[in-house]
Amino acid sequence: MTDNDSASTTAASPITKSSVVGRWADEPDDVPEEPEAPSASSATDEVKLDSLAIDESKKVNNFLEDPEDSNIQAVTSGETPYTSAVRFEDLNLSPDLLKGLYVEMKFERPSKIQSISLPMILTPPYKNLIAQAHNGSGKTTCFVLGMLSRVDPKLGVPQALCICPTRELAIQNMEVLLKMGKFTGITSELGLPADKANYIPISKRAPVTAQVIIGTPGTINKWIAAKKLGTSHLKILVFDEADHMLAEGGFKEDSVRIMKEIVRWSPKCQVLLFSATFNETVKSFVSKIVKDLFVQEYNQLFVKKEELSLDSVKQYKVNLPDELSKIMVIKDKIMELGQKVGQTIIFVKTRKSAGMLHDALSGYGYEVTTIQGALTQEDRDKIVKEFKDGLTQVLISTDVLARGFDQAQVNLVVNYDLPVKHDHPSEPDNEVYLHRIGRAGRFGRKGAVFNLLCGERDSMIMEKIERHFNHYVTEVASWTSEEQFEDALKKAGLM
Repeated sequence: MTDNDSASTTAASPITKSSVVGRWADEPDDVPEEPEAPSASSATDEVKLDSLAIDESKKVNNFLEDPEDSNIQAVTSGETPYTSAVRFEDLNLSPDLLKGLYVEMKFERPSKIQSISLPMILTPPYKNLIAQAHNGSGKTTCFVLGMLSRVDPKLGVPQALCICPTRELAIQNMEVLLKMGKFTGITSELGLPADKANYIPISKRAPVTAQVIIGTPGTINKWIAAKKLGTSHLKILVFDEADHMLAEGGFKEDSVRIMKEIVRWSPKCQVLLFSATFNETVKSFVSKIVKDLFVQEYNQLFVKKEELSLDSVKQYKVNLPDELSKIMVIKDKIMELGQKVGQTIIFVKTRKSAGMLHDALSGYGYEVTTIQGALTQEDRDKIVKEFKDGLTQVLISTDVLARGFDQAQVNLVVNYDLPVKHDHPSEPDNEVYLHRIGRAGRFGRKGAVFNLLCGERDSMIMEKIERHFNHYVTEVASWTSEEQFEDALKKAGLM
């Protein structure tokens, strides 16, 4: 496989140890990871856009669970007027992009988040945007459409760059880009560490000519440092899961380095920072860096904190006497009932817990797969693909899949371990909790979450999560009662 095929290339960069400590995705620490994806293709047969007109009687993006307008807080800067987009045609998109939205994505209209944020992204002068919105509300469409709409298809140089915390999220975003950009002829490339079989030293790979690059921060930094990824024509820079990308213990160092390099050669590059969560510390840092580094006005979009926990997902807590009973509950109640309602993701804190739970459930005859950061790139890709294709029903995961992982058939999430802050294990990681529960009930579908609590420490952490989101989590009174678990799933709309 060659690296100079800009329309369909494998990223070629060695896997090196990250200088960042305190990774969120796993314990012990992980390297952000890794391969290959096709790139935006190019059939441009004409289509009559009139025939794709919207049926006005239909609900706006009826598969999306939209927050009410009153819960979306838009803070705009300067005097640029923005009008919410009722239809995608209101955004002055190319016919090829509209065709991708209607024919490939099968959208009808912009969701609420899209209708408010897309005019901010696409209206000149192009201002930076800090945007926080629900999981499953259509954020990916906002920034992918922003990138595709800013690219000049006739110019064969990098023009749009998207940075993601994990290889899984980068690959997933690329899949959306390929689908949405199918008729545009725009080229793209994944910037991920290469597997050993396809490894080529960076010094020997050709310069990147793809117009859109989506990758992880370590590889993107290496490409830029090696002068293989030019930044002089970049028009738009996106950070997905931006709160983590710019947080201490996340990818702050790499992310700031990328920003500084881009400011140096493309000072007018538009920056979009998207996430479902922004705590106050990160929010103030993000605002400061966008303001001070790029020295230009920026817009903001936020959803009220208490509105962030998805109404479509019913949360439960189960008090248990010991660790073994956690496995028994999963085996006897959740696995048995879960098979009737769709796919299940079980989140654990450490790789050791993941392996122990996998062995225990496999020993009882259940087919489960497990993903964590120590696996090879090929194994991680294979496990995710099998789960997305519906070949496996239960996936055990560390927090490597907590953020941004889309799988519509996941109706059940189990928190075997509650997420806690690495440096303060008695404090919950509220952002990770929100991202985890957001894996169930994607796009407004029904979902349920079972939080397994063992001892006073777990109960205290659960109480802190409830206070943070101002949301009481219903207790399953008896962990031995199958009827109560069944009733919980009925109340969640799953049975």
